[in-house]
Amino acid sequence: MPAAEQVLAALEREGAPATLERLAEQVEVAAEPQALAALEAQLAGLIRAGEVLRNRRDEYLLVRKADLVPGRVQGHRDGFGFLIPDHGDQDIFLPARQMRRLFDGDRAAVQVRGQDRQGRPMGSVMEVLERAHSELVGRLHRESGVTYVVPDNPRIPHHVVIPRGGHGGAQAGEAVLVGIEEYPEEHRLAIGRVSRVLGSPGAPGMEVEMAVHAFALPHEWPEEALAEAEAMPQRVPTAAKQGRVDLRELPLVTIDGADARDFDDAVYCEPADDGWRILVAIADVSHYVRPGSPLDQEAQRRGTSVYFPNRVIPMLPEALSNGLCSLNPQVDRLCMVCDMHLGRDGKVTGSEFYSAVMRSAARLTYDDVTTLLETGRGRPALQRLAGPLRELHAAWEALIAARRRRGALDFDVPEVAFDFDEHGHVTGLSPRHRGVAHRIIEECMIAANVEAARFLRHHRMPTLYRVHEGPADEKLEELRLFLATFEVKLPKGQTLKPRDLYRAVERLHDHPERELVEMVVLRSMQAAVYRPRNIGHFGLALPGYAHFTSPIRRYPDLLVHRGIRQVLEHGSAKGFAYAMPDMERLGDLTSRAERRADEATWDAHDRLKCEFMQDHIGTEYDGVITGVMPFGVFVRLSEVHVEGLVHVSYLGKEYFRHDPVRRALVGERSGTVFGLTGHVRVRVLRVNLEDRKIDFELVEVAESVDTPEPAPARKGRRRRRR
Repeated sequence: MPAAEQVLAALEREGAPATLERLAEQVEVAAEPQALAALEAQLAGLIRAGEVLRNRRDEYLLVRKADLVPGRVQGHRDGFGFLIPDHGDQDIFLPARQMRRLFDGDRAAVQVRGQDRQGRPMGSVMEVLERAHSELVGRLHRESGVTYVVPDNPRIPHHVVIPRGGHGGAQAGEAVLVGIEEYPEEHRLAIGRVSRVLGSPGAPGMEVEMAVHAFALPHEWPEEALAEAEAMPQRVPTAAKQGRVDLRELPLVTIDGADARDFDDAVYCEPADDGWRILVAIADVSHYVRPGSPLDQEAQRRGTSVYFPNRVIPMLPEALSNGLCSLNPQVDRLCMVCDMHLGRDGKVTGSEFYSAVMRSAARLTYDDVTTLLETGRGRPALQRLAGPLRELHAAWEALIAARRRRGALDFDVPEVAFDFDEHGHVTGLSPRHRGVAHRIIEECMIAANVEAARFLRHHRMPTLYRVHEGPADEKLEELRLFLATFEVKLPKGQTLKPRDLYRAVERLHDHPERELVEMVVLRSMQAAVYRPRNIGHFGLALPGYAHFTSPIRRYPDLLVHRGIRQVLEHGSAKGFAYAMPDMERLGDLTSRAERRADEATWDAHDRLKCEFMQDHIGTEYDGVITGVMPFGVFVRLSEVHVEGLVHVSYLGKEYFRHDPVRRALVGERSGTVFGLTGHVRVRVLRVNLEDRKIDFELVEVAESVDTPEPAPARKGRRRRRR
């Protein structure tokens, strides 16, 4: 078969849409059924890639010649959507009418036709290139003799009609999987049949089951991948240890959360000339998972492991993720090592990478190590490792000081931990903050990731960098207005630097609402993504960054390991399995997989929070205002970190005016101001599990909720950190 580039060149030479047979002549493919089918399959791949379009006359044409923009569709619960272009152009607004034939995640070719009222480019869908969903999860409804399913994914506001006899025995209100038989058109709803009845949406574990299907998370292993994993040895073969640095006598340890099951990083620290030697040893997944293998193909499809509160969907089968690759204690394991020298100023002055064999001295938890470092107490096994751990703590203090000097953001927004009973019901929510040990490991991993990026850039290897841009202009202006309410000013008329934002937040270090400030700053940031072209990492204030430290659970890390191995074994990129176009594709693929995993876990968290709050309707809580909209204020409960809405009709018996500058609602009669960071006491009014929404009503104003007019930052000495 001809290469894809030859097919594209043939279409270019043709200068007009061409039939399959005409293209076969151009690229010298025999006019036989088997050869034509192979060429048609290749063209289908180019259609999915957004390079080629097939028109209604079954002719093929170049997308760029047709003045079309290919990309992926992002839906919105209100019916409209956006096309995210493949090549990084501005997002294109798709009105609700254009979204009638599309699902969230579909790929489409769009023609730009003017602008909407907000000045955004607006498009018309000319062709659906690829469907993202062959099945959907949702609730079954029956109304006036019509059976239909409402998809659980809020980005898909379509109904799927179920024909007579296609409900699979499901009852109204039950959660079901529905296979799509006919996709929606502009004047026709989608049609499907129930393929599986999941049960009651409120049943224990259903929050994960529905999130898995709603966001199309790959969760079933292909037989070929499982067979490859099961054929792996349970122990590291002797031959695999040959030619590696032997670190088995060095007391490397893993330090993770108490509930961790896969251990992909181990650390060791000792004093060295004017600083420390730090070893970060990472599971050598690239030794076992080879490019193009069934395991590799499935890992690439998954992109990342997905961690729910009570279930994990791993990127690799457990035989590898929890077994042969996991750095379990007291067993030989293959690893890739970043061996660094850290100066007293917190800067890495030298590093090298090498393949090694290690034996973890202990599996430690964050809590155990934090207790040892803060109190000196710990079990005997931990006490024997106290020396290297204290050196690690000293090195961390140097690293964190360097981090502050360069102006990297360092927020401690707590995660919400869920408590479950023996039946799987949520019994409690509590914030989980990072301790000293957690922060130590984070800084060690950051240092190793920086060195990996530097190493690959130096050797000009195609790879994926973890890139992060600063806030977009619109978000930056909103952030300026928000910080102005605390009398903190961001510089104008110049490109915002990480240090500018760091200094602004540090001015509020001792403010009682620092946590909220950090959350708002985080929401203003763009998402970090994977790209083969390095533009630096804004949040970490680093010129180059890559993910090296978690190849068990992130596919980009596996690619980084393969690049490092290529240099160690061959010295250059010659013969490497990946070129820049491959990395472009994989960067987009893994960024979307990460986003998909995040949205699925957020969705499950929201369900669990709603499930918990259903048992607390009528309960009063203290909270803080975290968002202000014309229709009401969002309040986060201080005790359980759950957020809900106080609709404007429950704020008081008067009209409220929305003040976007002060980000507040102002009572027209009383002058009462409900602004960001205001403290209120609310009562849980209702919980909607299907929409993942919680409504509160105001009980009382706990303290003044007035938000001051934006004012310039005070001049004078900065408040020092205690």
